[in-house]
Amino acid sequence: MQDPSVNVLGGVLQPCSTTPLTGFFRNGCCDTGPSDRGQHTVCAVMTAEFLALSKYLGNDLSTPHPEYGFAGLKPGDRWCLCAGRFLQAHDEGAAPQVNLTATHARTLDVVPLEVLRLYATD
Repeated sequence: MQDPSVNVLGGVLQPCSTTPLTGFFRNGCCDTGPSDRGQHTVCAVMTAEFLALSKYLGNDLSTPHPEYGFAGLKPGDRWCLCAGRFLQAHDEGAAPQVNLTATHARTLDVVPLEVLRLYATD
């Protein structure tokens, strides 16, 4: 049996979202592994500002793609973001809020805990 994943606070990783279903492995959690090259580990609460920045940067998360079962994200949705994109959004002044208990500890390889705490919802 595999050990449970750990969050940035050192506890058991909590689910991020099942509606919409998120996570690199589409299991509702911001789990990661060797195949997750983008490190989709930050459980973020979408904002209009972040969605606009992401679209501008070439990753349109708000447009539906029914052919992939993706309804598009809207403000208030929770989604597992790439740690690097979160840090970029922070640097641009457009970072979304973060659920720390649902953010994987591997995020700390890229984003300092002090930065994540600035956007904490829990």
